[in-house]
Amino acid sequence: MKKLLLNLCLSSLFFTCGHAENVTKYVNPFIGTGAVEGGLSGNNYPGATVPFGMVQLSPDTREAPDWNEASGYNYNDDKIFGFSHTRLSGTGASDLIDILLLPTTSGNTSSSFSHEEEKARPGYYQVMLKDDQVNAELTATQRTGIHHYQYPNNQEAKLILDLDHSSNKGSWNRRIINSQIRIINDRTVEGYRIITGWAKLRKVCFRMEFSQPILSSTVRDGWRQHENTSVINGIDLHGVFNFGRLNGKPLMCKVAISPVSIDNARLNMQQEAMHWDFNRYVKAADDSWQEELSKIEVKGTELQKEIFYTGLYHTMIQPNIFSDVNGEYMTADYTTRKLSGKEVHYTTFSLWDTYRAAHPLYTIINSDRIADFVKSMIRQYEYYGYLPIWQLWGQDNYCMIGNHSIPVIVDAILKGIPGIDIEKAYEAVRNSSIVSHPNSPFDIWEKYGYMPENIQTQSVSITLEQAFDDWCVAQLAKKLGKEEDYQHFLKRSEFYRNLFNPNTRFFQSKNDKGEWIEPFDPYKYGANGGYPFTEGNAWQYFWYVPHNIPTLISLTGGAKAFEQKLDTFFTNTHQSEHMNSNASGFVGQYAHGNEPSHHVAYLYNYAGKPWKTQKYVHQILTTLYNTTSSGYAGNDDCGEMSAWYIFSAMGFYPVNPANGEYVIGTPLLDECVLKLPGNKEFRITVERKSPEDIYIQSVKLNGKTHKNYIITHQDIMRGGTLEFSMTGKPTGWGK
Repeated sequence: MKKLLLNLCLSSLFFTCGHAENVTKYVNPFIGTGAVEGGLSGNNYPGATVPFGMVQLSPDTREAPDWNEASGYNYNDDKIFGFSHTRLSGTGASDLIDILLLPTTSGNTSSSFSHEEEKARPGYYQVMLKDDQVNAELTATQRTGIHHYQYPNNQEAKLILDLDHSSNKGSWNRRIINSQIRIINDRTVEGYRIITGWAKLRKVCFRMEFSQPILSSTVRDGWRQHENTSVINGIDLHGVFNFGRLNGKPLMCKVAISPVSIDNARLNMQQEAMHWDFNRYVKAADDSWQEELSKIEVKGTELQKEIFYTGLYHTMIQPNIFSDVNGEYMTADYTTRKLSGKEVHYTTFSLWDTYRAAHPLYTIINSDRIADFVKSMIRQYEYYGYLPIWQLWGQDNYCMIGNHSIPVIVDAILKGIPGIDIEKAYEAVRNSSIVSHPNSPFDIWEKYGYMPENIQTQSVSITLEQAFDDWCVAQLAKKLGKEEDYQHFLKRSEFYRNLFNPNTRFFQSKNDKGEWIEPFDPYKYGANGGYPFTEGNAWQYFWYVPHNIPTLISLTGGAKAFEQKLDTFFTNTHQSEHMNSNASGFVGQYAHGNEPSHHVAYLYNYAGKPWKTQKYVHQILTTLYNTTSSGYAGNDDCGEMSAWYIFSAMGFYPVNPANGEYVIGTPLLDECVLKLPGNKEFRITVERKSPEDIYIQSVKLNGKTHKNYIITHQDIMRGGTLEFSMTGKPTGWGK
């Protein structure tokens, strides 16, 4: 009997352990979709996608989405203009927004809606289009959008296809170059459009299949209109397909897309979306999200879980798969190439943002994708001559500064990610650091040892960020035994010193004669050109020497002076009349709404005051994230704002995102379990008596006392346990 009871207990334990909690229920896709009271919200969208999928099928609440609703959706709007199949998540600029469909009975080109009749969860979106009482449901596979429309009885079921709909054509010289609608038969429509904008000259091909036959159709190019014609070409194309009265039957529509060809769109659909069972697609999408999101299991309050898992969800929307099921993809020189084996080509690399925390997070929980991320970046180098800066739909839009593919690639290699040709990678990072390209005039860099503002604008920010990139190149050169390159790039990594003004004690711009540019106002903001600082000010950029913080401390005047300057940074509330629109989420001069500030709260550790890091990290975690549509203090930027929360809520953060170290802050969650390759786990446990216990009393790593404020990537990836004991008052831990 005892043996039987033991077996039953073991069976019960196995069952419990073998079935992870359904964590997709905690994801709220409406977080970050619209500001409640001004400011920034996240610029996220609520629609249907799967992890890293090519398709992001979601409602557009603006006729021409632009900067303030870059994803196409704003929670504060009350109209929907249709559902398009591509978009960006959390960015400050809008693009994509391709292939829009709108179900209608009246022919209206938009419909009112209310949030009371709207739902969203990972891989699924639903809304009632009030004007015509059409219930719309959406889901997706990697390369196919799945629509399910329920029309009212005794009404004509129509579907509008709009190939002119896009982000605002007043931005980025956006315009349609060419497009086509071709009716193949009464259940199939194919076509393409070629559009230029933030991403130059994008081709989007599609195949569309219907569950009900088309009874009649109208297509038009601007004012030219034709009834029941089989094909139309032009630059302002619309189609209306009439399915008659469906008498309670739903209309399903499957839309597969491809950046290469209509034939490939057809193949994508054949492999991913052969059947007509909408609920099966919904379940498959949910299952794919469950698999990805359950790589981190957490214990905490319901609110903490909602923010955490929604943030984790947002980190896995982009980068996007850009190769078709047959391995073909469009290269940066607009030719078609084909991958070998099971390789996948990716695009949408918002690198100025995501190299800081999102990519280091991927090396822990998405390590199986890292090699393909890196190889996708290297392929741009092969066709363009340098690595991506901000890659979108296979093209570089040159947005932002620095060459931050470099830290991503170097970090992956130094962490031992398999499947990367290291010599080829080194060639790419080295040559991308000597071949001049937009915002990176390396001949100027080598000549002056800094960027002179009268030659290269955004000079201080570029100097600081490029110095870090050069440090990364030096580390890879060192690993490969390339001593001459190591010394060369290590020297360049110290160029930031040349812009430190000992009188103002800030990094400050110079001209090409070596003269300080006056007047100097450390509170004044720059944007993306015409000023020495990028989307920030001298206060926020002062701290950007992540590869050599001891030298930064020395320049500041020592640890005490460094601590005092940090104190001023977090408490000085003065604001310049020259503000940047990305500046938000303030704690003194700290602006959590934009990336240059993100590592700064962790710098108190280096000054011997870890408890101050703990204080400010906890404040940011608990006051600058919430579960409303205004849930982020700034643009989520392809998951970077979310990645900060994921790391910080677990208790550590990659201050230097390429040295394989994580700096301890303060854990917010009660427990985290990282599911690692090889069936390993890294468990983080927290002992506290109350939520106010935010200060670290002691830390143990694998049962041994850990007084260092750093843990390594190897500590995590070999599995083990990190134990925090917390208290309500500052302690001397970590000094």
